[in-house]
Amino acid sequence: MRNRLAAFVLSAVVAATAPALAQDKMNLSIVTGGTGGVYYPLGGGLANMLTKYVPGWQATAEVTGGSVDNLKLIGAKKADIALVMADASLDAQRGEDKFKGSPVPQLALAVLYPNIMHIVTVEGTGITKMSDLKGKRVSTGSPGSATEVMAFRVIEAAGLDKDKDMKRERLGVAESTNAVKDRKIDGYFWVGGLPTAGVTDLAATPGTKIVLVDHSDVVAKMNQKYGPLYATGKIPAGTYPQQTKENQVATVWNILIGHETMPDAVAYNVVKTIFEHRDEWATVHKEALNVKAENQLQANSPIKFHPGALKYFAEKGIRVMN
Repeated sequence: MRNRLAAFVLSAVVAATAPALAQDKMNLSIVTGGTGGVYYPLGGGLANMLTKYVPGWQATAEVTGGSVDNLKLIGAKKADIALVMADASLDAQRGEDKFKGSPVPQLALAVLYPNIMHIVTVEGTGITKMSDLKGKRVSTGSPGSATEVMAFRVIEAAGLDKDKDMKRERLGVAESTNAVKDRKIDGYFWVGGLPTAGVTDLAATPGTKIVLVDHSDVVAKMNQKYGPLYATGKIPAGTYPQQTKENQVATVWNILIGHETMPDAVAYNVVKTIFEHRDEWATVHKEALNVKAENQLQANSPIKFHPGALKYFAEKGIRVMN
């Protein structure tokens, strides 16, 4: 009898600690972005890893308009995990701009990699600098995307008016690339990882030479108005076909978030899977290699970290100030 009782107590302890290792049957939705960007393949790769490595989980990735749509889906509890840009995430937390009156209660799971603002055109359009966008046909990103949020801020900081100084379209990166090929627009804004498939597609088009417009000089003005969210960066020469010179750009961090009500064990397992299988994740897109322990700083995320994420970081000796 005593042995049976001991066995019962042991099984109860194991059951109580099991959520850190495995969950009951669970379906998870990961919201990403358009098919021509980086969020979509990374989200798909993450879904595959969670399904593979966490017993009882079935995760799927969904195509969306991008960060703004993703945050709204998290807020409505119609998605579980979202890839988002830090600036859109902060707006959502505060209930500002595209989230006016509807703040999104969220917590960060991990800081991912820096997102790079691309201002893309081709030779023959007459666009080589920001002021050349005046009077041109330009896409500033799809509705519901953080590309649109950041594009508007770059344009404003450059002293341009997004409505008066250009003929503006609202297209995703794949649609923008096709529109440039068909000469329906002159250029486009896109925020994404390196390399972005849609930009590579344009750069590899026969008879076309892409031009990437420098704009890192606007970062100080953007931070002055919106807070220290942005940094200068570069797209190294050769990142895209026929790109012969380095491009000076504005950058912002990508973060992975969940609703603030996400159970600690779920958050823990998501973060554990990312960091313990990162190299496998990178076989889907190499930006996964830039998801590093040293990036997990509150300075890189305006959103507080989830307790489940902090638990994993503490176990691995990753110091995070929350």
